[in-house]
Amino acid sequence: MAQNKAKILVLIHSDNGGTYELAKEIAKGIESENNAVPYIKLVKASQHPNLKNLPVATVDELTNYDGIAFGSPVYFGNISTGMSEFLSKTVQLWTNHALEGVPATVFMSAGSGAGKELALQAFWNSLTVHGMIMVPNGIRGTEELNKAIPQGNTVLGVTSMASLKDVERPTKGERNIAELQGKNFAKIALALKDTRPKKSTPIAENHQNFNEILKQKNITLPQVPKPAGNYQPFVRSGNLVFINQVALKDGKILNPGKLGVEVNEQQVKDATKVTMLNVISVLNEAVGGDLSRVKQCVQLTGIFNTKDDYTKHADLMNVASDLAVEVFGDKGKHARATFGASSIPVNSSVEIQAVFEVE
Repeated sequence: MAQNKAKILVLIHSDNGGTYELAKEIAKGIESENNAVPYIKLVKASQHPNLKNLPVATVDELTNYDGIAFGSPVYFGNISTGMSEFLSKTVQLWTNHALEGVPATVFMSAGSGAGKELALQAFWNSLTVHGMIMVPNGIRGTEELNKAIPQGNTVLGVTSMASLKDVERPTKGERNIAELQGKNFAKIALALKDTRPKKSTPIAENHQNFNEILKQKNITLPQVPKPAGNYQPFVRSGNLVFINQVALKDGKILNPGKLGVEVNEQQVKDATKVTMLNVISVLNEAVGGDLSRVKQCVQLTGIFNTKDDYTKHADLMNVASDLAVEVFGDKGKHARATFGASSIPVNSSVEIQAVFEVE
């Protein structure tokens, strides 16, 4: 029965969580009659506490769904910059007519409410260029609206206005309309399911499954270490993510010191594992909590605090390499460099530099 359900992507950009709140109601409506499954994903990673663990969608996966509900804040009577940037990457899909016949619906989170119809229309314009079948919300749910306050109801799609003080947003009425919009959209998506050629690529609930993989392997990612200076935990350039980490655990350096003086080989190996876990934790943040977006561990460089005559650096670094393969499988296999140093910052016995390719 699950295979007969429509698979619907709820694709959002959210600044402060308002659009996400509507997205949850849309998703609630989508699954309300047990004929569709919603997948809420972001167009870009966010550090907002309510959003940081949501998976990030890729352009290529859009064709895998039976329908897409798009959500965005209103930016000056238009869709948000984040959503616009994502849609700008869909040129190849447009060239190949890949989204033609896919049902779409839209919803938005507004500030004052001024310009919301313009923004919704702009959304429609962008999606109809792809030949998507636009599903309006029509006039529904008005009996639940509190007429004493401005509401975000429109025939093109639900919106929520966030600027009113002392008013919960989305309001109860707006949440109800969003749920009804999701429920109606699921019916349309199910009716049109399998009416167009689609890729056979299965949709994986990557974020949830990858967390399950880590749990099964008894691997717990630590909190992302805070930078000790004017730098970032990671930098992304194109599809590459660059990360440097030391053996920080619970705010302290694990097994600090020089190998053969203050610490032995086993202690350095333990510190190496902690360092690599820090690397993976930072990487997890870089991909918005969805480690399935990692395409390849490209390069690992291990730097060890050793005496001049020490030569077994590779044995120490094998701990990090083995962990990368344990977590990512073949994608964890990498090029590697390993060497010794007379000292390492904060007296860590190890530092790891990593480069990953991501979606």
